[in-house]
Amino acid sequence: MTVGNRALYIVVCGGGYPADDLPVFVKQAQSTGWDIRVVATPSSLKFIDTGLLANLTGHGVRSEYTLVEDDNEERPVPDAIVVAPATFNTVNKFAGGISDTLALSLLNETICSGIPIIIGLPPNPTHAKHPAFLANIATLRSWGVQVIFEYEDVVLENVPDIEAWKALFPWQKLLDALEAAKTS
Repeated sequence: MTVGNRALYIVVCGGGYPADDLPVFVKQAQSTGWDIRVVATPSSLKFIDTGLLANLTGHGVRSEYTLVEDDNEERPVPDAIVVAPATFNTVNKFAGGISDTLALSLLNETICSGIPIIIGLPPNPTHAKHPAFLANIATLRSWGVQVIFEYEDVVLENVPDIEAWKALFPWQKLLDALEAAKTS
């Protein structure tokens, strides 16, 4: 179901359990006027319900390139892109300019275009200490990408269950960033 008149592309990665909450995020973003298209990395397909997301958005979930003659779906230029949940792999490839998936190609084609790109990363204290990852987050931020990753001090071995871990994902901060992008 097309809801708004501003196009939001959501790139979903194989980030595991936070991806379960993507339909709720889609509904929340739609309620503020976004027309959403989901672009999935190949690894994310095992974590998301593509049929549910297609029904919610009114647009098929794309994970691969299509030939023009095989595709008649309208794809407007996005007004914003959200990557949620993002992964270590996607962040590092994006910062390196690698476009080996449709999702990464979309991100690399959009960088420095003036279109807001907002990345939400799940908590992972191991990744929060990886020098290349931290350098790549800094690189993306220097290019104007808004990266939401604030878990350097989180100790995940004390999280009692998966629901508590999922609750740490910054869905609300992503919505807030989208609203800020909408008014700018």
